[in-house]
Amino acid sequence: MKNVNEASPGKVHFISLGCPKNLVDSEIMAGTLMKDGYEVVGDAEGADTVVVNTCGFIEESKKESIQRILDMAQLKSEGKVKKIVVAGCLTQRYKNDLVEGLPEADLFIGSGEFQNIGRILKSHNQGEVKKTYFNLPTYLQEDSTPRVNSQPKHRAYLKISEGCMKRCAFCAIPLIRGNLQSRKIENVISEAKLLAAGGVKELIIISHDFTDYGWDLRKVNPSAVDAPVELLRQLAEVEGIKWIRLLYLYPDGITSEMIDLIKSNDKFVKYFDMPLQHISNSVLKKMNRKMTREEITEALTKIRENIPDAVIRTQFIVGFPGETNEDFEELLKFISEQKFDRVGCFKYSPEENTPGGKMLDQVDDETKQRRHDAIMEVQQNISRDKHRAFIGQTIEVVVEGLSDETDLLLQGRTSQQAPEIDGVVLINDGHAEVGQFVKVKITESMEYDLIGEIVV
Repeated sequence: MKNVNEASPGKVHFISLGCPKNLVDSEIMAGTLMKDGYEVVGDAEGADTVVVNTCGFIEESKKESIQRILDMAQLKSEGKVKKIVVAGCLTQRYKNDLVEGLPEADLFIGSGEFQNIGRILKSHNQGEVKKTYFNLPTYLQEDSTPRVNSQPKHRAYLKISEGCMKRCAFCAIPLIRGNLQSRKIENVISEAKLLAAGGVKELIIISHDFTDYGWDLRKVNPSAVDAPVELLRQLAEVEGIKWIRLLYLYPDGITSEMIDLIKSNDKFVKYFDMPLQHISNSVLKKMNRKMTREEITEALTKIRENIPDAVIRTQFIVGFPGETNEDFEELLKFISEQKFDRVGCFKYSPEENTPGGKMLDQVDDETKQRRHDAIMEVQQNISRDKHRAFIGQTIEVVVEGLSDETDLLLQGRTSQQAPEIDGVVLINDGHAEVGQFVKVKITESMEYDLIGEIVV
């Protein structure tokens, strides 16, 4: 326990970039430092320490990470920040190159050492000159791991595994995060119960691929119960949870048993986040995706036949090496036919030390941009039509707070909208508290958002 006479180590501010999995790491670092007496503050200016938890997944995210570090370096030069810690995936991936390129930073902590940030900062404050802390990314969250939920009290992310067992040709995640490591099912459920006891009503289950959960544990022990469907069964029994949302499901792992369980239990929102990446068999093969167009279509059909109102969100990559005009037109037509509820589109970014980055038939940036814009135009029209169909309906919405655009409106989400990545429901009539579930009658619609009023 901290001595009451011991001076506080100061204030720390976190900038967490990239995916929710990275956010959970930031929450663990925050929990660790709070346990050591630090005060976590919401503004960088005036903080003794700023931790920039970086993303190193694609070129755009790398640029954003570098820019945020430089922004903090400027504050440091003005005397508004004392210490800069660069952590996370970009640090792990580029190690010494990043250290040489960013002399303004005081410490570099990779994704294999973030859990030791308390000890590292203490050593640095005591005069340790070492700046770099890297290790293999083998750390796995435990029951005793300190963590502070940074989300509104009614929702939280629950990370069930680290790393990835797949080897997609475009992806650097295994290089950064290592191979699949699943948490024991009792460990996950224990955290879920703790979050529920703290007031969480919506659990958002995250990993690099939910459908691979437990594969590594079952490989070592064939009798292990750690598997996706069993995890869902046990999560459904956690008292106090209203919505359970699954993110990142590889389509070949979505079984009939999983669909039946999601269909039959009201706690599971009927929301399938399936990053398909492409639909041309030629491109899928080059991507090393291990699935064909026919198998993807079969998975989509299986979901829709069993859960007609299921929301399907997906992501595609355009401009992967060797993607021809015919491949792209096939993808564009597929999107038009399938009418997905949500579509994200990324322009392929050649990544170092990945098979895709070494391929010779790279696509030029102008073509990537043109293909990206064509997909988003098609999807905007689909989304607009789907949202119009909500006008006149009364749906359940969880209130998130004041609108990001104006203090005159409340903002919420339906079960069909995941936080941060999907649209919202703007509430222009009625009052409710943050975290409250209310009935909203939809009166207007936009491409991505809905507008409505609270009804009794």
